[in-house]
Amino acid sequence: MKKRVWLLVVSCLLLVLAGCSAGKADKSAEPVELMVSAAASLTDALTDMKTSFEKEHENIIVTFNFGSSGKLVQQIEQGAPSDVFLSASSKDMNTLDEGALLVEGTRIDFTANELVLITNKDESLTVDSFEDIDPSTIAHFAIGEPESVPVGRYTKEVLENIGLWESLQDKMVLGSDVRQVLTHVEMGNADLGVVYSSDAKISDKVKVLASASAEWHGPIVYPGAVVSETKHPEEAKAFLAYLTGDEGKEVLKKYGFK
Repeated sequence: MKKRVWLLVVSCLLLVLAGCSAGKADKSAEPVELMVSAAASLTDALTDMKTSFEKEHENIIVTFNFGSSGKLVQQIEQGAPSDVFLSASSKDMNTLDEGALLVEGTRIDFTANELVLITNKDESLTVDSFEDIDPSTIAHFAIGEPESVPVGRYTKEVLENIGLWESLQDKMVLGSDVRQVLTHVEMGNADLGVVYSSDAKISDKVKVLASASAEWHGPIVYPGAVVSETKHPEEAKAFLAYLTGDEGKEVLKKYGFK
């Protein structure tokens, strides 16, 4: 009888120890590193959001790859590691969608933006509207590269619609992403530039002269989706859910997104 009791006690102890070991193993598990490929205009908002997201999801570490949406698409198509893609245009997201490179059902438009005409804060040049731009009064005009940078694509649409695209050709300084356009104007390398309102908001070195009419260009929406090659689909979906939730929306609003 004593032997049976002793065996029962030992068995219970082993079960308790096994449970403790499992708990320790869970705590020491390696965190998931989530790679988010995102449009350059989202840099400040997402960097801010990273801290609060990781605090709520202790097992996830977010790493960002910022750049122009077009170039990010090329990277993903060529097999570069990425779990989530956040684009500054529907066109670039469509490219991945058509190539079956997105997880079905995860695509969602999460914010929007608008185009603004900017100049250096110390510049005396005054322009009340995009339509008032006089090519003869400026030496350099900074825009995003239209083929791969969404802000450049939208800018081209605007300038074509108001009849200024051709007359500004020899003035243009092309940026590899919207932040490079912003930098050109901040440093005085361009008299005027076109960026998103959210980019102008985060800079104290430029001033906004005018906003582009939404009728002059296609809708500036930001779609996000989980990349099909992800090894962490659930964590990727959790990040998208956070981005589109109340906390994510508040951060985006804080940085000037619509």
